Amino acid sequence: QVQLVESGGGLAQAGASLRLSCSASGRALSSYVVGWFRQAPGKEREFVAGISSSGIVTGYADSVKGRFTISRDNAKNTVYLQMNSLKPEDTAVYYCATKFSWAGYYSDTKYDYWGQGTQVTVSS
Repeated sequence: QVQLVESGGGLAQAGASLRLSCSASGRALSSYVVGWFRQAPGKEREFVAGISSSGIVTGYADSVKGRFTISRDNAKNTVYLQMNSLKPEDTAVYYCATKFSWAGYYSDTKYDYWGQGTQVTVSS
């Protein structure tokens, strides 16, 4: 059984940093693309960042480019999302998810397994 668990969320002030982690059991993340998505209250879920199975290729939403960094440690079966210069508009529940191929990495419809999410709240 595949299980993804996000951690590292919390309350932060604008301008601060948080690092989210996505750990997996039942699946070797090294074989999969991992994406981070977020959903704010009353809004649709949106793509944040994605990383290829090798970690060589990454992609970001324009809204987080230059502030967020996705990385992976396949030895620990974990993917990270380093979030710097946080803004109140980054407030959302953040989810990690996996898919097999890089194609369509920004589309949530292509991901097969999802974590339960971790809340990030940024105060101004």
